Amino acid sequence: MSRTIQSRLDALGITLPEAPAPAANYVPFMQSGNLVFVSGQVSIGPDGLILGRLGADVSVEEGYDAARHCGLALIAQLRAACGGDLERLVRVVKLGGFVNSTADFTDQPKVINGCSDLMVELFGDRGHHARAAVGVAALPLGVAVEIEGIFEIA
Repeated sequence: MSRTIQSRLDALGITLPEAPAPAANYVPFMQSGNLVFVSGQVSIGPDGLILGRLGADVSVEEGYDAARHCGLALIAQLRAACGGDLERLVRVVKLGGFVNSTADFTDQPKVINGCSDLMVELFGDRGHHARAAVGVAALPLGVAVEIEGIFEIA
């Protein structure tokens, strides 16, 4: 018997946050056909924004955790797009990860793995995806990580 996504969340001790409201003039997600495009979700933890720059004042491990929090926000947005029913997920298609990092920092993939690992841990084979992990000079509000996603739903 396969476990539901909610039972996996429960087993992992994960409570999804509420889907964050947009911070500017855009929508949090857009559906086109069977694809849901989720706008970039910034790193927000239980204590607020996760700020800083990888290669300067944020470790790879802290960046990984920040990316995991971005993943939780992506899933919360996906849940909203699916009317609360995450079982509609067919697959995670692609993640685009942006890491606030110094010019000499080259471990962006290790950071974005925080989100990628969450998707596979939670969704199994449906969580495997294409991906980009890019270093940038700055991100909105000074956050450490921002990730956007494309999901296929039924």
